Amino acid sequence: MISQRTSRFLAGGILLALAATGCTTVSEAGTTQGNGAPAAGSGTALAVNEEARALLPAEIRDKGVLRIASDPTYPPFEFYDTDNKTIIGWDADMGDAIGAVLGLKVEHVPATFDTILPGLSSGKYDMGMSTFSVTDERRKVVDFVPYLQGGTGLAVAPGNPEGLTVEAATLCGKAIAAQKGTVQSLDILPVFSKECTESGKSAIDMQFFPTQNDANLALTSGRVAGVMADSVSLAYQGKLADGKFELAEGPDYEPELTGTALGKKSGLLPAVQAATVAVLESPTYGEINTKWELPASTEITPADVVLK
Repeated sequence: MISQRTSRFLAGGILLALAATGCTTVSEAGTTQGNGAPAAGSGTALAVNEEARALLPAEIRDKGVLRIASDPTYPPFEFYDTDNKTIIGWDADMGDAIGAVLGLKVEHVPATFDTILPGLSSGKYDMGMSTFSVTDERRKVVDFVPYLQGGTGLAVAPGNPEGLTVEAATLCGKAIAAQKGTVQSLDILPVFSKECTESGKSAIDMQFFPTQNDANLALTSGRVAGVMADSVSLAYQGKLADGKFELAEGPDYEPELTGTALGKKSGLLPAVQAATVAVLESPTYGEINTKWELPASTEITPADVVLK
């Protein structure tokens, strides 16, 4: 998720339960709507940007709705509120903010992570906002509009008794989990495991789960020694889980841009780029980051929005 992108291949009470036990199920029955107003929890109203709105495809502008898919098992970016139905989080607020700038209502649609990009290509969703790392391989099938930057971290048991880090040498022979379809499962862990075997050590026991909650449950139940995912999300999830796991110390691994995914045939790219710039230039961007406890290091500038 920084401006230096890699070229590797694709790929309260209830909240505590979600992060620690993985009880969330993903179903489109949980569709929730934003009201096209300021981002939830934001004190700044976002006016419609008529120039950005004019860039919308006529079909979307006339329909008046953006259908945004997210995997609601990944706090603080997307997860269920205490009603176990309403999707909240950083991506939900950012999606509402983009919708407000474009003068559109937003429907937040729950989906499993590895089905979102295919759903964009088929036209099932208008946008995907689920903390997608911007990779060259993903860019072959969808367009991206960056909104944050960050990198990979490793969740471990409290106190990190095995001394694990996001380095291959410390993970050889260990059971390490990740969510299916993420860069951690498709790229980083396989590369690390190969480094282990090439150095004469045991391969990493890679275990991939359909949701982040499932991966976290494997850690808290002792079935795996660590979970690899976005570092900001893992730190936040550890807090929600009342310290049942924590982020291992050390720098993020290969920081890169993260952003909104769009179907290449959707025609939405210019409008979403313009709307994202408008949000980044407004106080709302900082307010959303503060609300969800994102460090300043994750913020990008308008210059990062249009990919080269």
